[in-house]
Amino acid sequence: MDRRNGVNRRALLRTAVAAPSAGAAATALGARPAHAAAPGGGGRFDPDSPRFTVAVLPDTQYLFDADSADPAPLRETFRYLVAERGRTNIAFVAHLGDITEHGTREETGLAADTFRTLHRKVPYSVLAGNHDIPGSTDDQRGDSPYLDAFGPGRLASVPTFGGASPDGYNTYHVLRAGGRRWLVLALDWRVSDKGVRWAQEVLDGHPRLPAILTTHDLAHADAAGTARLSPHGQRLWDALIDRNDQIFLALGGHYWPPGRTVLTNRAGNDVHVHITNYQDRYYGGAAMLRLYSFDLVRNTVDVETFSPWLLARDPGERTPLEAETVELTGPADRFSMDIDFAARFRGFAPVTPPRPRPASAVLLPDTAAYWRFDTAGTAAAGEDGAPVPDGSVVRDLSGHGNDLTARRLHASGPRALTWSADHHGGQPAHASLRFDGGKNPDRGAILTTGPHAPLNSRKFTSGYTIETFFKLPDPFEGDHAWMGLLSWEGRSGDAGKTTGWSPDEPTCSLNLSGERFVQFVVYPHRQDADPTSWSHAIPVGRWTHVAVVNDGRRTVMYIDGSKIARNPAQRSTGIATLGKPFVIGATQFAERFGQGFHGWIGDTRIVARALDPGDFLAPYPS
Repeated sequence: MDRRNGVNRRALLRTAVAAPSAGAAATALGARPAHAAAPGGGGRFDPDSPRFTVAVLPDTQYLFDADSADPAPLRETFRYLVAERGRTNIAFVAHLGDITEHGTREETGLAADTFRTLHRKVPYSVLAGNHDIPGSTDDQRGDSPYLDAFGPGRLASVPTFGGASPDGYNTYHVLRAGGRRWLVLALDWRVSDKGVRWAQEVLDGHPRLPAILTTHDLAHADAAGTARLSPHGQRLWDALIDRNDQIFLALGGHYWPPGRTVLTNRAGNDVHVHITNYQDRYYGGAAMLRLYSFDLVRNTVDVETFSPWLLARDPGERTPLEAETVELTGPADRFSMDIDFAARFRGFAPVTPPRPRPASAVLLPDTAAYWRFDTAGTAAAGEDGAPVPDGSVVRDLSGHGNDLTARRLHASGPRALTWSADHHGGQPAHASLRFDGGKNPDRGAILTTGPHAPLNSRKFTSGYTIETFFKLPDPFEGDHAWMGLLSWEGRSGDAGKTTGWSPDEPTCSLNLSGERFVQFVVYPHRQDADPTSWSHAIPVGRWTHVAVVNDGRRTVMYIDGSKIARNPAQRSTGIATLGKPFVIGATQFAERFGQGFHGWIGDTRIVARALDPGDFLAPYPS
């Protein structure tokens, strides 16, 4: 490291951006000494979890500086990574170069010995910085203490190691995390043209893998943390990064202060460029660790920066400098990146949507009814956007005769009910119905069972599961309070129920309030009660799966496979059905249908027993 820019002293606490880091949590608790990690580490790394972490280590050179060397901070960082691997789901560790100050055999040997704490426990990559090798050379320099200690001979035993360039100074790794494979390129200090050609061959050999490029000299930043490519970084951009859409994240050290920017490659996609280096801070950076926490569900990468070595100390005994350095919360040190991973990787690794599943694959034992809106469910299924004629029949694919017949409400027009190709990604059938219900005046459409359908009178006293898929339009405009998704007709008062909100209320209904809360209210067969479940506010513009599960004693609602908070504890056995039709698309109240549903409804299934989430139509981990 030669350039010494001014230190960015801003420390803007950004608790709204990411969850509090281990350092913040330890300081806030204060009730007991903080430790970097508990022994044991909280389980094993899960390569299929959608949440995983890539750890990044910048310049550690001042910790390996002749006779003033102190490897203790880096050892503690490595102990943290090993102990936390399972709990934080750490997939990989990338060092950004300048491991040592002078690159001598003694310094390099001490650093290599320190890496033993990490070796064979967490996969990692290293690369040479200008202090690890003669800074005037490129990767064709030949032998060096760095190559002897950290070259392919050592890295070959790292399970992610994929190979090295012929000179040995450039390496690549292939890791599995988030249920897919990822590529990490670790490129030498000012890599030669031969090295760039080798890196291109690696990318060409792994054309569908998202890639993280790491190197020592990539970008520098101003005092505000705005990064710009360095001359060598510009060379890498022109020769490699810009033309390879796979590279979505590029990381460098060497310069300070830290910074970041987003560049647009020739494919029109974002490339996040970050500089990470803390050697100018207390104790040579105190082996500062940066964690990139990928969340493929939220399409977010949360970034935090802290020192496990300082974190391991009793907060009450930290000196002012230690307390100032334990965690960095400035905008270049703690932030989040929003990345729609499927869209970002579509150009080189398009997601293949799952094929429709046949009805036979989801007809579990005790299936009471199953409806879908593709050609399997009705021979009359039309093209996307075509109106569904009144009188159209949707077959009950369980074979129990609970066929549905479509009709419009309140003289609604043809657009009140249309066929749609839109569907939930996990839905068996790749089709749905688009309901255009509304108020003032009321309009909508429904599908109902016939007057003698077996479902009309089933009590489900041993338990049941009712599940469906739905989506609300974005924007969700107009007055759509208390839309009905599905229900049984019939007044609760006629079933002898007196404790409910109104005797005119249906005996069982799944509704949506004006605040977009899903409500499931049931009048049990045996109890005079109306146990009611409430969800959170449902987002617009995306598909939602809802399942209501009753085990014969209690009813629990799940949204997208997750149990909601507002499930009633009172006993609930069966459903007080009255032989009246089952309805999709609206709820009857006081012998009248009001507004019909406004949005899309997909596959709907009723099973006469309690299912685990793993057995839902869109299966979730149980």
